[in-house]
Amino acid sequence: MKGIATKHNKSSEVNKIYKVTEKPTVQQPAERLLSLDFLRGLIMVTLMIGETGFFLKLYTASPNSFTQMLSVQFEHSEWHGLTFWDVILPAFMTMAGTAMAFSYKKQQELGYSRKQSFLKVLKRSFWLLFWGILIYSVRDGHLNWQLSNVLTQLAFTTLIAFSVIKQPVWLQLTASVLCLLIPEFLFRFIHIPGFDQPFVEFHNFGSFINKSLGIKIDLDHKTNFINFITSGAHTIWGVMAGQLLFFNKSAKQKVTYLVSFGVLAIVGGLTLDLTGITPMLKWISTSSFVLVTGGITLISLALCYEWIDVRKHKNNLKFFTIVGMNSIFIYLFFIFIGDKWLNGYMEILVSQLLNLAAVPLAAGAAISCIIVFMMEWYLCYYLYKKKIFFKI
Repeated sequence: MKGIATKHNKSSEVNKIYKVTEKPTVQQPAERLLSLDFLRGLIMVTLMIGETGFFLKLYTASPNSFTQMLSVQFEHSEWHGLTFWDVILPAFMTMAGTAMAFSYKKQQELGYSRKQSFLKVLKRSFWLLFWGILIYSVRDGHLNWQLSNVLTQLAFTTLIAFSVIKQPVWLQLTASVLCLLIPEFLFRFIHIPGFDQPFVEFHNFGSFINKSLGIKIDLDHKTNFINFITSGAHTIWGVMAGQLLFFNKSAKQKVTYLVSFGVLAIVGGLTLDLTGITPMLKWISTSSFVLVTGGITLISLALCYEWIDVRKHKNNLKFFTIVGMNSIFIYLFFIFIGDKWLNGYMEILVSQLLNLAAVPLAAGAAISCIIVFMMEWYLCYYLYKKKIFFKI
């Protein structure tokens, strides 16, 4: 993996990062909030278990109304609507913005210039784009060109958010609103034959852009490349949330601001959807979808901050935080290794071995998902114990 492995030195308060070309030596950066690491870890743990296909296999093994509900919620909505699984990646992108705000603050405290910080962000975006393209470059035995997965999208939204990271709040908010309005205009008012129905699957402006870039338009490629424009609002809001958390305000004010903004965003998104103005469509990242998912994430962040950092409930969080510490690495692992090989291999091995003991194959398949999840979690734990952290 082309990244930077970092190893903590107990004799130093500041992490040493290998291969850093410039090392400004000024004051020590501020400490991270544990709630941020917990929420990011919770998102990654959810992705890890979801990507094994556990909930669908659980429903297959034990079909009932509860397992059916879980299997539906851990799949993306077919087109219109919202499931729990639809919220995970927007939450990931929002929390990436929050982490960026803290990272930029640390860089300022260490004496980085604006140019140095920009070059770091540019390098990060390049590698996000590289890995995002590479992990989906082969599908069904053929080359597959895709620019719409979370890593490629994050490569662009990171640059969007960084462009306003030093701006006042009103300008950051204006930029996020523009991220929502620009695609609305493009989808509604640019009429291209065959792609002139803004909210119809495969016949919208985003599908036209995909086709123009040589990206297939089918059930496996419903997500649009230009989704990064509206998703840019997620990362900007993440930056704003991060900056709010280290501002000199009371904890009560911070929580109130986050919850209030989150509620307003959810109400706004639901209003757009229920009135039929802009339907909630994950696959083309409509403004209503971005508002609702962004609002949910900000409220979740507020609750975690209140519970963990304000009320000091900091015990028993390590199960999640150690996964969040290597979030990009483990994402690449369960897509590269898990999805393409490990999941299927373990399903055959575990289900057929258990079947020798009269365990149904379907139940064995569900158990294999738990084993894969435990293996991936232990990998994160091993890296944590060795104090090895991969960064892009």
